[in-house]
Amino acid sequence: MSRTMHRLLVLGTIFVLLLGALSGFAQNEPVTITWFIGLGTGSQPDQLEAQQAVVDAFNASQSDIVLETVVVYNTGAGTAPADALLTMIASGEAPDIVGPVGIDGSNAFDGQFLDLQPLIDETGYDLSDFDPAAVEFYRVEGQGLIGLPFGVYPSFIYFNRDLFDEAGLAYPPQEWGAPYVDAEGNERPWDIDTLTELAMLLTVDANGNDATSPDFDPTQIEQWGWYQQWTDWRGQATFFGAGSVVGPDNTAVIPEHWREFTHWYYDGIWNKHFIPNASEAASDLLNAGNLTPSNRLAMNLVHLWYNSSAGTDVNWDIAALPSYNGTITSKLHVDTFRILNTTEHPEEAFTVLTYLIGEGAEPLLQVYGSMPARASLQDAFFAQLDETYTQGVNWQVAIDAQAYPDVPSHESNMPNFVQAKDRIAAFTTLYQGTEGLDIDAELETLRTDLEAIFAGTYVAPEEEASS
Repeated sequence: MSRTMHRLLVLGTIFVLLLGALSGFAQNEPVTITWFIGLGTGSQPDQLEAQQAVVDAFNASQSDIVLETVVVYNTGAGTAPADALLTMIASGEAPDIVGPVGIDGSNAFDGQFLDLQPLIDETGYDLSDFDPAAVEFYRVEGQGLIGLPFGVYPSFIYFNRDLFDEAGLAYPPQEWGAPYVDAEGNERPWDIDTLTELAMLLTVDANGNDATSPDFDPTQIEQWGWYQQWTDWRGQATFFGAGSVVGPDNTAVIPEHWREFTHWYYDGIWNKHFIPNASEAASDLLNAGNLTPSNRLAMNLVHLWYNSSAGTDVNWDIAALPSYNGTITSKLHVDTFRILNTTEHPEEAFTVLTYLIGEGAEPLLQVYGSMPARASLQDAFFAQLDETYTQGVNWQVAIDAQAYPDVPSHESNMPNFVQAKDRIAAFTTLYQGTEGLDIDAELETLRTDLEAIFAGTYVAPEEEASS
């Protein structure tokens, strides 16, 4: 062999070895997974610090994945986080994971989330730390299991112990499905009828007459029995059971039990007077719309996130919701993380997601203020709450509420979601603020308007008048 040929052979061997080394290096290069923050909570300074600490801990725990965050702030001006995410998806620069985000915040991206069930099956991921009903809450027909439980906010009754004591009434049940036991020890079903009677007895005028008395003066009410705070008609109506206004082929429907609820609630405002109307609820007497701290509301149906708004100056506790036609429904708000189905690295994204709802969950939940979906983290969470709410709250009510979620969710998607949501908000304002309505006629108007909105043909009355 000539010297030249030998040199060529040596150089070729070196070149092949270099290629192999470079190839091996490329194969071992870590995958970058991007976490989009902004659709829900997560952009406050203390939250950013805690989130980055979780990212740093994850990256230090292994070498196969590099986790990076993209934070878009919702300042009320400029591009909203949802618009920013839509732009990223359209440009082919979509992140892998989004969250924390609830149902409402996810609706703009309906159909764009990865079904996690195949990855759960493949990895044998353990779901035993979650309430099974909380897992099924994320299963969507035609899309699969598009999320896993992380932070949950069940709903229940915040009740004022002092007002019950003053009226000589036993507290509402604190065990789901248990009967109401009155002050004499008599059992009654804990249902809408019993709740209505209690609410009327706890509604009192300036002369001390309750709403069951013939001497009751509805123009001089100083204390009310019932309210459902900070939610629209869909959220309120879910008190009578889960439902949806979206029918087959995107028609609009009014579920019969929601129709019944609307009559009950409207009657409670304008005829039986145990529910404050819009003007009363917004008055200084009722703390300008945040009613429980006024000390003039006996029962308020709200979610767990209401704790800080209920305050520490009122002797409140929490109770189970009653049944309607034998069914109990605790409408649920949630925070979770989702994987977009455009991800090029589903396995790695799932590894990150399970870290965020696993090892990374506790520090994140602390700064988000969410109740842990994981049973193993709940004792510590509620022990921390007891340091703030020292009156002694029966937090087991909140834990057990997870078994009664609204499926479908009251926040579930609708065609032309923003416009449909605005129309429902207008209907909510109407029945809470207007006496003498024909509720069936107004519900039919709502239905026809929603159907037009779903079809993209709706013209608002003010637009029609100006054309």
